[in-house]
Amino acid sequence: MKVNPVYKLETKVSTRSFRFPMVIFAFNTVLSLVALLNMYSVITQVKRTAEIQYSSFINLYIFVAIMEFTLLLFIIPAITAGSISGERERQTLELTLTTKMSPTDIVLGKLFASLSTIFLLIVSSFPVLSLSFVYGGVMVKDILLLLVCYGVTGLLTGSIGIFCSACFKKSTIATAASYCLTVVIMAGTVAVNHLVFLFSQISSAEGGRGSGIFFYLLLANPVSIFRTALNSQMGREPGMAGIFPWLSQMPDNVITEYWMVFGVLVQIVISVLLLRMAVRKVEPCKRKRRF
Repeated sequence: MKVNPVYKLETKVSTRSFRFPMVIFAFNTVLSLVALLNMYSVITQVKRTAEIQYSSFINLYIFVAIMEFTLLLFIIPAITAGSISGERERQTLELTLTTKMSPTDIVLGKLFASLSTIFLLIVSSFPVLSLSFVYGGVMVKDILLLLVCYGVTGLLTGSIGIFCSACFKKSTIATAASYCLTVVIMAGTVAVNHLVFLFSQISSAEGGRGSGIFFYLLLANPVSIFRTALNSQMGREPGMAGIFPWLSQMPDNVITEYWMVFGVLVQIVISVLLLRMAVRKVEPCKRKRRF
């Protein structure tokens, strides 16, 4: 099997560096402290009131999963945003392009190397998530579903970082741009729907009936997919009312029924388009214009 040289080199350099184990240690330390403090507060409440609330132990799984999702959103752009722009700063990108590797190989190698680091972070956090197994209520399939959500989120945010890294020459500017673009996708889609929903309430005498076609912009938002997975695992309402209550007036259809499936497909398509544009930015010779 042919191994991408960029992927092989990046993984070898990252695993031999001191930064890699420190990132894993810091990531799991934060998750472990959060989980242990949550468990301590639940046990203290049980000792104080002599009442055992089973939902408190289930909330431990939810809290740790949300915390890990948030940490990944902060870590992934920092890992991927300097992949190609760092090569430009070291003046090694042009030298790499003189080899037999295509720009696609370079972009995919950088992406897969970053995704390997992210995957290792996710897998290393499973012992913390498995603390909820002690009390029950969480099955192995729930962990696998959570892994799918993390993987799709890592692919999308990683593609954003690679795209920004290919567009800008400085790693600092690329990192800032990747964070801004991630915030636009996360919060911008929700803000647009909320504003349209408020305007529809003001203009309509009967009250607003959702945000119309803008509602489907949330398919590109990883938060909606993540919350859909958590709602299904906790036995809550799987529809849109369980995700965004103020948008619950949308009609039921195939997309709203299988929201997570369509959301994963949309985010994969967006990731592919971003990677394609990143490849076009890395190409040394642009196509000649036809007059």
